[in-house]
Amino acid sequence: MFKALRILVLLGILVTVAGTTLVGRWQAQSWKRPQVVTLYPISAGGDAETEAYLGRLDESAFARLEPYFQDEARRYGVPLSQPVRVVLGKRVRVAPPPAPASANPLSAIAWSLRMRWWAWRQTPASSPVPDVKLFLMYHPPDYAGALPHSIGLEKGRLGLVHLFAARGQQAQNEVVIAHEALHTFGATDKYDRSTLAPVFPDGYAAPRQEPRYPQSAAELMAGRIPVREGEARIPSNLGETVIGPATAAEIGWAK
Repeated sequence: MFKALRILVLLGILVTVAGTTLVGRWQAQSWKRPQVVTLYPISAGGDAETEAYLGRLDESAFARLEPYFQDEARRYGVPLSQPVRVVLGKRVRVAPPPAPASANPLSAIAWSLRMRWWAWRQTPASSPVPDVKLFLMYHPPDYAGALPHSIGLEKGRLGLVHLFAARGQQAQNEVVIAHEALHTFGATDKYDRSTLAPVFPDGYAAPRQEPRYPQSAAELMAGRIPVREGEARIPSNLGETVIGPATAAEIGWAK
């Protein structure tokens, strides 16, 4: 009897989660109102330079995000004048659960559940209520090596974004933030995971261009500008990126 009751409870939880996910996806991709994306800064290492940067951080560091989404949505005929509203939330002082070191699906699912529980505990009710929560992990400008991989989750509508704590990096930080934000709306990566090269044609801003190279912009979900066969560079700001038709279809802006 107890075992049957426990199974029923678990089934009820799974149905509730599945239903909430479907409703959330419909709300996100219907674009009936602005989607509130709240940004929560975190110091990744607690060093003095990063702390000083976060002490000065304000909305101006993210000022290009809203106009970018407005302009890109307008290109696809989205009638909503402000598709995305960006809000700077309070600093989070507790580190998130570490991302799994391997690509094992079970590890990824377990981390996703821990991350969602952690995010709920670290972000008390606020106004406006976030549709998307992005946790911005700031690292010192002299961070050795490549930053950890950023992650955006459609289920749970949250992301963990690794950035540099430097004014000179703010424009590129916005590119990373916009990329991970679109993951929470259902967009998929448009690059080869083994080489990081944009995948043709969906990962190219202008796939019909002749000659094909050099491209002048990056498809946002590809993250790099192809300059010649086998070579691509990171865009310096959102002005060097576009949201391509495949991505627009994934997030509900196009068919």
